[in-house]
Amino acid sequence: MKFSLNAAGLAMLFAMPAIAQDRTDPPPELVVSGSVALVTDYRFRGVSQSDKGMAVQGGITVTHKSGLYVGTWASNLAGWGTFGGPNLELDLYGGYKLPVGGGGTLDVGLTWYMYPGGADRTDFAEPYAKLSGTIGPLNLLAGVAYAPRQKALGNFSKTPQSRGQSQDNLYLWGDASAGIPKTPLTLKSHLGYSKGNPGLGPNGTSVAPTGKYWDWLLGVDAVLGPVTLGVAYVDTDISKRDSAYLLPNFSSTKDGSSIAASRVVFSVTAAF
Repeated sequence: MKFSLNAAGLAMLFAMPAIAQDRTDPPPELVVSGSVALVTDYRFRGVSQSDKGMAVQGGITVTHKSGLYVGTWASNLAGWGTFGGPNLELDLYGGYKLPVGGGGTLDVGLTWYMYPGGADRTDFAEPYAKLSGTIGPLNLLAGVAYAPRQKALGNFSKTPQSRGQSQDNLYLWGDASAGIPKTPLTLKSHLGYSKGNPGLGPNGTSVAPTGKYWDWLLGVDAVLGPVTLGVAYVDTDISKRDSAYLLPNFSSTKDGSSIAASRVVFSVTAAF
């Protein structure tokens, strides 16, 4: 959890004896942080995982002063990407952050995607590496996530010869953000590239639905204390023609529209 001193707290510090002022508390061994969010559409790499509807999400991370961390994150699901049961995505992750260069950070870890109570062959593991830093007013991040061959990523087929087939998945992405001086606003952008299974997975979905595609995001966040209000334009280059063989899975159950088409997504996030 993150704490801050207000004006009254600062006044009390300056009123303390000099010996007390010279004392510095050591950094905590563990830091616990988290957030809860409400979004108008859960987009995973540009594709809706909530049937173009609202989702409630939340997560918590425990970080050791050495740079090691573990955490979990969850969201409700609907439509594409659901496997029955409670229709819940539960991610478990862990990794290690270390400083590199002149102010950069390297983050190496692994995410385990789980769908509790759902169909068989749905969970999969995805190692990742992220490099972040700043250039002037810009905060930059470059990442790569590679899921090795696993049955959850395999092609769907009714033939006995291919039921045990496995596939891998690669995702490359870059993020950039910059605060607007003297305002609570931060501009943000994202560009990602997926390469993986070019067909339906063993349960009718796939992490990279059309095999290869791009996704991107442009948006702005407004930070108001512990609450962040966000709006973002999200899109992919997946056309109706590209996804025709995925239908009806790859369309909204409400109106049949593509779940990879452009959309403006609003969010409210509270951090603790």
